[in-house]
Amino acid sequence: MTIWPRSLFGRLMLLLVAVVALVVLTTILLFSHDRAALIARQFNDTKLVQMKALRASLEGVDGPFRRDTLARLGREYGVRIIDQRERPAIGFAPAGATLRSLEERLREGLGEGTEVRLAPRLHEIFVRLQAGGDGYWIGFPLPPRQNDVPTRALTWALTIAALLLAAAFVFASYLARPLRELRLAVERVGRGETPAPLPESGTSEIAAVNRGFNAMLASLRQSERDRALLLAGVSHDLRTPLARLRLGIELRADDARTRDGMVADIEEMDRIINQFLDFARDEADCAGDPVDVAAIVAACVERYRRTQRDVTLAAGKALHSRIKPTSLSRLVNNLIDNALAYGAPPVEVSATVRNGSVVIEVADRGPGIAAADVDLLKQPFTRASEARTREDGVAGAGLGLAIVDRIARLHGGSLDLLPREGGGTIARVTLKAAESA
Repeated sequence: MTIWPRSLFGRLMLLLVAVVALVVLTTILLFSHDRAALIARQFNDTKLVQMKALRASLEGVDGPFRRDTLARLGREYGVRIIDQRERPAIGFAPAGATLRSLEERLREGLGEGTEVRLAPRLHEIFVRLQAGGDGYWIGFPLPPRQNDVPTRALTWALTIAALLLAAAFVFASYLARPLRELRLAVERVGRGETPAPLPESGTSEIAAVNRGFNAMLASLRQSERDRALLLAGVSHDLRTPLARLRLGIELRADDARTRDGMVADIEEMDRIINQFLDFARDEADCAGDPVDVAAIVAACVERYRRTQRDVTLAAGKALHSRIKPTSLSRLVNNLIDNALAYGAPPVEVSATVRNGSVVIEVADRGPGIAAADVDLLKQPFTRASEARTREDGVAGAGLGLAIVDRIARLHGGSLDLLPREGGGTIARVTLKAAESA
């Protein structure tokens, strides 16, 4: 696990926070250094002469009036004098080069026993003097509170940091927003949807990326239109000679078995052409009014039952989803055709509601689908392994499940191919449920 964020927004925020923290720390250190320099400037040469005079006065302090004498000297020199025997330790040793240099300078002028201690709570700085064999703490007042620079520095630093962080958040959001829009658009393209063109404004880099994405999107749309036009033209051109062939076979073929076989081949070719057309259809305007899924599924099953196919239906109450009726019919028909062609009867169809979604299942009793073929079968022009082939030996176009998967994804759903208990396959389509209109 790493604290380094993966998103551009997170990295920008982390960078800006680090910069702001560095600026605040530097500001506090500079103000602290200035405060130490201000304290050091108090102890100039004049103050050193006064301290030497005070030490000389303390040489003869003794006797019963010692405490009164110390108080009098403190008033005369404007300091506080504390006998070290009464208070051996006070404050803490100074940190920082400036105050340590001050201590060295005082030690050179007043003797080796000189020490400097800071007492912020008393708002004083103490200097230890050695006089007459005794030690004394001499307390000097620190600069007044209004000149206490660190407090003001911290207040201003925190205020500036808050303003900079707010500005950094807005700036990072502004930079990351176009990338979020691009990511969402790319995800929609990956799902087979057609997103709206991205705005070609903003920074030059983002505008260039969006222009490239829009150009790619336009190329994809043109390729889709060209593909649909090509397939429609091929299908139209093939159907005319197919119709003539069928008519000629029915009128002239004397062998009924040969005639029926040739008619079946022509019907299979026509079915493949229909699959090409279904796959080429533009599903861009897929979201419509809610439709009764159960009714459309029942109508599809009824068409197969009229032709004596072993297809049964188990549908519940009315189910609704936002999908075009023609798209739903193509979806169900392709699932049933696939189950009849590659599986084995009986084919059981059901439409139910599970966890707030509409679930359509088509189950057969065929040999099943190998796990390695599940994802392959959702791709166009691909077929399963020989473990699942048609009984009549016709290869097919390999578009049936690809059409189902595409329709499901364009309507916010999914297609799953699952093994069936007892043998066979369950083709399950999950769609978003909707309230009835």
